Amino acid sequence: MIPSGKGFLGMIPGLTRVVGSGLPVIREVGEMDNGEAFLGRNKYSIVPIGVIRSPYKEPGDAPFQGRFSEEVSLIEVFREYEAGLKDIESCTHLYVIYWADRASKDELQVVTPWGPELRGVFACRSPSRPNPLNLCVVQLLKREDNLLMVRGLDALDGSHLVDIKPYSSSIDAVEGATIGWFQ
Repeated sequence: MIPSGKGFLGMIPGLTRVVGSGLPVIREVGEMDNGEAFLGRNKYSIVPIGVIRSPYKEPGDAPFQGRFSEEVSLIEVFREYEAGLKDIESCTHLYVIYWADRASKDELQVVTPWGPELRGVFACRSPSRPNPLNLCVVQLLKREDNLLMVRGLDALDGSHLVDIKPYSSSIDAVEGATIGWFQ
């Protein structure tokens, strides 16, 4: 329940609007990340932690959902991040987060493989989005030093690896979750 007259902003302590942007930002008024602001929005930088080697060379080669592919890919984690792989062998499945550098960053609406209607990129799984961070659940087949052999990855060959997290069906799967337009 939203308190009368407050809206969403009134519900969260410390939430303010940046003058001119109209966007809610969680921070104290006047606080700036790294001493700079960009049109009232924070700048971020992402450092690749590795590179993906896959059989998919062109955007049309990759499956719509990696989960349904039997293809095997290799994830090379850069040596300086190899220590972060400790105990990863105990995981059967992983979230792989990667930068889809060859996807469009300009489109906010796309046609999905499941119909002719335009859908907002935030309501579908298109690789095209303002920040083309893509997420895929893969099966971990083998680890050898800084190399991970996985099945079910939909990334193009040469895509930059941004992060890896363990997937757990008991934590991550939400029973009954749906996408209303997808039947």
